[in-house]
Amino acid sequence: MSRILISLGGNALGTLENDLKKSVETIAGPICDLIKDGNEVVICHGNGPQVGYIKSNIDRGAKLDNTETLPLSSCVAMSQSFIGAELQSAIDNKLLKMGLNTKVAVVVTHVLVDENDKNFKNPTKPIGAFYSETEAKELEKQGKTMIEDSGRGYREVVASPIPVEIVEKDILRTMADNGILLIAGGGGGIPTIKGENGYNSIDAVIDKDRTSLLLASDTNCDSLVIITGVEKVSINFNKPNQQDLSRMTLEECEKYIAEGQFPAGSMLPKIEAAMEFVKQKEGRQTLITSLDKLVEGMRGNTGTLIVHD
Repeated sequence: MSRILISLGGNALGTLENDLKKSVETIAGPICDLIKDGNEVVICHGNGPQVGYIKSNIDRGAKLDNTETLPLSSCVAMSQSFIGAELQSAIDNKLLKMGLNTKVAVVVTHVLVDENDKNFKNPTKPIGAFYSETEAKELEKQGKTMIEDSGRGYREVVASPIPVEIVEKDILRTMADNGILLIAGGGGGIPTIKGENGYNSIDAVIDKDRTSLLLASDTNCDSLVIITGVEKVSINFNKPNQQDLSRMTLEECEKYIAEGQFPAGSMLPKIEAAMEFVKQKEGRQTLITSLDKLVEGMRGNTGTLIVHD
């Protein structure tokens, strides 16, 4: 039996309720096939489009009603529940049809970050609704960082700090060890700092792949699967000499990173998370592939497998 952490991208899930329902029904199939094969599964998912939808609509409503908006951290919590509940229902229904009795649970997850993280000095992630220049200046007086966004107005930007620790890690490990299919760490988790008076949620965006790495380690997973839009990782992508890779060692990963083969905004953080997971414990491996190739990939028939050597 193998315990697998599956890292799902938020863009594959859909924003509106009907889109999300269709997406999770598609996702549930290969996940339940892995359960049928005798594996245990932990799921971490992105939330970019969904939390953006939630935050933008709440901001617009607050502007119209002249009321206080909700912080991003609360919107992250909402997105975890929104996505998690639909994922749980779809997986529960599929397991029931397959005659499998695995239990599924969603855990709203807080993730600690370092308040001195250098990324706080350079917030770059735009969130929420658009504002006029006058409105933006008022929000700046409240301590928010605002930028002009492509001629469409002004938006708040927040930092993307490095995740340090999952607050609920002991609970998650206990649940996984008792055979529960976990859905946790949604959207990278609710960004949290720990001070003299305890835990405080803050407005920031945590990279989901980095949190997936923490979650996989905390729940003692044997394999990390990063779901992306392509079947295999490639070098010389979209060039005549493109080469799809079935296997990479850590040494080969380092070589390709040095060559600039993996774009910083897309494949690079996935490769870095994959490498870090493999380094942590002997025998661990990371698979990068598309959702429709998940089961084939775990059976060793496709995808890009990253191993120690």
